[in-house]
Amino acid sequence: MLRPIQQFPPDARKNVRYVLTDIDDTLTLDGRLPAAALAAMERLEAAGKHVIPITGRPAGWCDHIARMWPVEAVVGENGAFYYRYDRALRKMQRSYFKSAHARAADRRQLEDLKVKILSEVPGSAVSADQAYREADLAIDFCEDVPRLSPAAVDRIVQLFEAAGAQAKVSSIHVNGWFGAYDKLTMTRRLFREVFKEDMEAVKAQVVFAGDSPNDQPMFAFFPNAVGVANVRQFAGRMNALPAWVTNQTGGLGFAEMVEVLLS
Repeated sequence: MLRPIQQFPPDARKNVRYVLTDIDDTLTLDGRLPAAALAAMERLEAAGKHVIPITGRPAGWCDHIARMWPVEAVVGENGAFYYRYDRALRKMQRSYFKSAHARAADRRQLEDLKVKILSEVPGSAVSADQAYREADLAIDFCEDVPRLSPAAVDRIVQLFEAAGAQAKVSSIHVNGWFGAYDKLTMTRRLFREVFKEDMEAVKAQVVFAGDSPNDQPMFAFFPNAVGVANVRQFAGRMNALPAWVTNQTGGLGFAEMVEVLLS
């Protein structure tokens, strides 16, 4: 049952040290980052909270985000890597699940799979951000193309899985990759390597905000997971739902959540 974020217990609010968040349709609203969401991240940073986007977006975007947003680190391409920018040293730390050689081999397989998906699912397209990706293939089903049917999205997932790839559905793309990792896997590694934390031991001190099926591993793991209001449209297609939900959608919902956490 999704509970209103306003019922988040005051004692639990005080214990939050980390705020993890999806980006698309969680921080963004109608494809743009509203000022309220950016201001909310700045408020969290000023309050001493670690803000970490956990996204399906590509390496090129994540380099920018790690450098220029008020965040501690970013996990990208659904767990293929994390980036952390040391502002004092002016140095980017990049940690990948797979080696450069393995990623190159995967990209060759994904190139063949791309041709098959585009030929078998009319209306699908390679995402506009594919050129900036290191490890996965993103198939657009509604960002820059007319929205495909749920059956078409399911078919894209089936084609990925039939080739031995993992496939996750976000609010805009189906992302596919080869490798036994997801958002949660790389987040555990980030906590261990950067924060020297056992995520299992501190999960009650973490809030994760998301909106779509590719956030399910995070929703299932974190007891204080939050869905922005648009998560409701996917509720029937998910096995794991967040504990809390906002009244507002996208980045406005994220700002609503932060207002509650810092109140």
